[in-house]
Amino acid sequence: MKKTVIDVHVHLSEYETFGKDAFDFFSSAFPSKEEYVAFCKKHSDPHAFLQLMDYNGVDYSVILAEISPLSTGICTNEAVEDFCRVSPRLIPFCTINPYLHPKMGEMLEDLVLNRGFKGLKLVPSYNYYYPNDNFMYPLYAVAERLGIPVLFHTGTSIYYGTRLKYANPIFFDDVAVDFPNMKIIMAHGGRGPWYNEAVSMVRLHKNIYIDVSGLPPKRLLEYFPDMGRFAHKFMFGTDWPSVDVKKNIESIRNLNISKEAISKILGENARQLLGLG
Repeated sequence: MKKTVIDVHVHLSEYETFGKDAFDFFSSAFPSKEEYVAFCKKHSDPHAFLQLMDYNGVDYSVILAEISPLSTGICTNEAVEDFCRVSPRLIPFCTINPYLHPKMGEMLEDLVLNRGFKGLKLVPSYNYYYPNDNFMYPLYAVAERLGIPVLFHTGTSIYYGTRLKYANPIFFDDVAVDFPNMKIIMAHGGRGPWYNEAVSMVRLHKNIYIDVSGLPPKRLLEYFPDMGRFAHKFMFGTDWPSVDVKKNIESIRNLNISKEAISKILGENARQLLGLG
């Protein structure tokens, strides 16, 4: 029986605006910037992207909006909504920037209940707030009530405009205690200085998970030695379009952990968290 593969961390290949640092980093995975641009243009068509998912062996992709004008750029909720409309295999996550969207709770409720979004992506280190800042709590209360996952960027980024102090996983200790039923996913697992803090959070709190996007799969057991033991708390993600998704899947399948753990990481955990059949 084929096991489900879900990529919980996918960006649209074309943004409304895209920072130079982000462009240079993403394009560095390709032989030339021209080839990267052509690849992105082709896969800005959701039908072409679905074909790529089939080639890579991915069943579902979580598509992330991003509104970070001071760092990576802007990919609107509307763009993600339009892209995901063509297939239930494309799962839209909206975003909210607290300095641009004053009525955050009302906005999230509308995006989820009326426009079909299945989760929320937040980027504290690009938008300049701590995850446990009190002004974010009304938004979390709505997310918890709606039962949607909230995916937070954690750890380092090389992009101009990033403020690393906002990206420490330790701040989710407060959030998880104050919102024990909110599903929290820490993207990148505290990449760089905070792998241990990220693992401490998933060990302590039943509602916190890690997505492994932006990390070389072959080094995951170096970063997270207890990954096999806590496999029920890890999820596969890629940060596409900057990586070879098929290669990443194969690398995870070759990790020295049980097949059951690999199945959980590649798709079963995300399937349960997203409520997929």
